[in-house]
Amino acid sequence: MTAETAQEPGTAPLCAAVLEGPVSHAISRVARLHRIAAGRVLRDLGLHPGQEFLMMHLWDSGAVRQSELIKSVGLDPSTVTKMLQRLEQAGHVRRRPDPSDRRASLVEATDASCGLLVEVRRAWGELELQTVDGLDDTERAELARLLGKVEAALCTEAGRAGGTEYDTGYRGPGGNC
Repeated sequence: MTAETAQEPGTAPLCAAVLEGPVSHAISRVARLHRIAAGRVLRDLGLHPGQEFLMMHLWDSGAVRQSELIKSVGLDPSTVTKMLQRLEQAGHVRRRPDPSDRRASLVEATDASCGLLVEVRRAWGELELQTVDGLDDTERAELARLLGKVEAALCTEAGRAGGTEYDTGYRGPGGNC
């Protein structure tokens, strides 16, 4: 099989090294482009990609321990700490000692961040339209279904490999790890 025969018409040519993993290669390319697009729609809100997931979790959960927030988003603790510092400086989150364990910190969305919730929803709606432009309703549903299956397989594998618990932040069909 040649690189040319292993690809869909109109897609980037595959190099020989990825012929054994064309789906993984496509997912990597799409994920990169999606993150760039997310960065564009979030920039106007003063957010960087990933920060909206922290905020979504806090809006849904209320005050949570910082350690639980780190587990739920599946990121390195230092990355989450840096994100929280930026969000705190922007007035979107507040950290305070946990009254039941003064060694732990609780993190919560501020009242001022409520307006941001509406804007993040709008931005994600815009991102959704960009992402699925050109797909009809049936194709969109099928893509969501297939990505849910891929996510479930990767979550299962991460669990077998001793990976950390990871919450994608997605609450639609298919669920989370």
